[in-house]
This record gives sequence, C-alpha cells and structure tokens, in this order.
Amino acid sequence: MKRKFKKKKPTESPHKKKKYQEFATKCRFCRSRVESVDYKDMHYLQKLVGSQGKLLSKKRSGNCTKHQRSVKIALKRARHMALLA
Repeated sequence: MKRKFKKKKPTESPHKKKKYQEFATKCRFCRSRVESVDYKDMHYLQKLVGSQGKLLSKKRSGNCTKHQRSVKIALKRARHMALLA
C-alpha cells in the first residue's frame, strides 16, 4: 500500500507582502503627484537614463505606464534641445 503525502506550502508573513506592495504600486511621480515630466527637469531625467544614455525600462525604474511614456517624450525633447547627451 502506497502512502500519499501532502506537500506543505511555504508560509509567508503577510506583513512583508504589504510593505512590498505599498512601494511597488506607486511610481516616484505618482507619489509626488506630478502630472507630466518636463524636459527641463534634469534631476529626474538623469536618474532614469542608464550609463549609455538609454532610457531605463519601466521594470527597472519603477514608473507606471503613464509616467514612463511622459519620461520618454521628455527625454527625446531634452536630447533634441541638447540638454542631455
């Protein structure tokens, strides 16, 4: 006769999930209540550009979709105005 054992699921603390979800759901622009990113804000744009001058992905930067699009447009405008290399 074979015995069937039930697999135990690993238990996770609900407190750790809540802390992670608080910060993961809001991007930096949503937290500071910025409607759209301006191309003259070098402070924000330099943080969102990698070492090669490319825009960081939404996953790495932590931006929401709306603000990632706004950052993309602002970055293109800043490059065109030669504010950002």
